[in-house]
Amino acid sequence: MSELGVSALDHSIQETNIWFKALTEKLHFKDRHHAYSAVRAVLHALRDRLTPEMAVHLGAQLPMLVRGLYYEGWHMAGKPTKDRSTQEFAHHVREQLPPQFPIDPLTVTRAVFEILWERLDPGESAKVIDHLPLQLRALWPQVARRS
Repeated sequence: MSELGVSALDHSIQETNIWFKALTEKLHFKDRHHAYSAVRAVLHALRDRLTPEMAVHLGAQLPMLVRGLYYEGWHMAGKPTKDRSTQEFAHHVREQLPPQFPIDPLTVTRAVFEILWERLDPGESAKVIDHLPLQLRALWPQVARRS
């Protein structure tokens, strides 16, 4: 493998660890496995709520390893889901979390959306947010919402 390939992988590992550490601190998890589960669950629910085109656009913004979590098990058929309320979205997040997860899905969603806002280009995040119903936009940090 070329040195460039190893460097890109090293950078992605480092960036993914930064995301997991930030989420671990925000939600006071005991270990990063909970952060992994939270990021995966929220990204899957978000991906499935977006049109396939917008889902691919978001995926291109993610670090390589996070992108792998994001696309894991994705089937474009039947997308986007019709979740319009925060409770419907939270139900999809809960379905993706392990049993007895220590934090409720809406708190997890808000924290992951905050990480997305902090780590991705604000303009690209705004495009994703604009594709969501108003109730789901409210799960993003206040500063991220345009309307």
